[in-house]
Amino acid sequence: MIQTIIAFLIIGLILTGILINPVLVKRRRKRLKHRSFPLLWNAIIENNLPIYLCLSTDEIRRLQGHIQVFLAEKQFIGCRGLQVTEEMKLTLAAIACLLLLNERGQYFPRLRSILVYPNAYFVQETTSIGKYVVEERRVARLGESWTNDQVVLSWEQVKQDINNWEDGRNVVLHEFAHQLDQEDGKAEGVPILQSSSDYTIWAKVMTEEYQQLCHDVLHGVKTVMDSYGATNPAEFFAVATETFFEKPHQLLSKHPALYEQLQRYYQLDPVQWT
Repeated sequence: MIQTIIAFLIIGLILTGILINPVLVKRRRKRLKHRSFPLLWNAIIENNLPIYLCLSTDEIRRLQGHIQVFLAEKQFIGCRGLQVTEEMKLTLAAIACLLLLNERGQYFPRLRSILVYPNAYFVQETTSIGKYVVEERRVARLGESWTNDQVVLSWEQVKQDINNWEDGRNVVLHEFAHQLDQEDGKAEGVPILQSSSDYTIWAKVMTEEYQQLCHDVLHGVKTVMDSYGATNPAEFFAVATETFFEKPHQLLSKHPALYEQLQRYYQLDPVQWT
């Protein structure tokens, strides 16, 4: 009898913890977002995020709040001897948190750690080249997003992207767009949308735009988006996100339907920033 009561008490405590934890997390995040933002942090971001001063006062305030939560919840790990500085953390957080200004409040829930290499890093890649043939090769990478809990970045590439903001290539935006795509456990170019009715128009527009990019790349047509977006739908979403934030005028001019979908998802209009 006592064992049964103890078992019920344990189950009750577990259920209570499950119910209370989201409330506690929400309160803690609210406190973090309302902390005073250090002047030094503001100066670092102003120097390293080219569009920072183009944001509205409200967008800057919200971005600062998200950065505080991001820094409190995510772990930064330097690789191959790299010492991750406060400037690095702030720069990565500021760029990644641009994707959170739609106020969905999830903060890349699967992500636990950001691994930062000084420059390109190498991985063993296994590729099937036939029914019974598998090829292994060592390839260089500048960034990747893992479905389970990590994002990997090259700091050298991050610095290049900062200095060339309007070229449509940004490894941080790219890999964190993958994180948004992977929230449901799958990487297929479809992040979690606001309502179920949004998926139909999203699928229509994204499929048409992806197929158009594939066609243009195949036939050597100059494109606004990087040709890497033609790899698969997941890469298309990540590349489209880079283009949306870095080349909004060109994207709106050449691909208005795609721009509209990204504007609706991110709840932002980067055209107004330039």
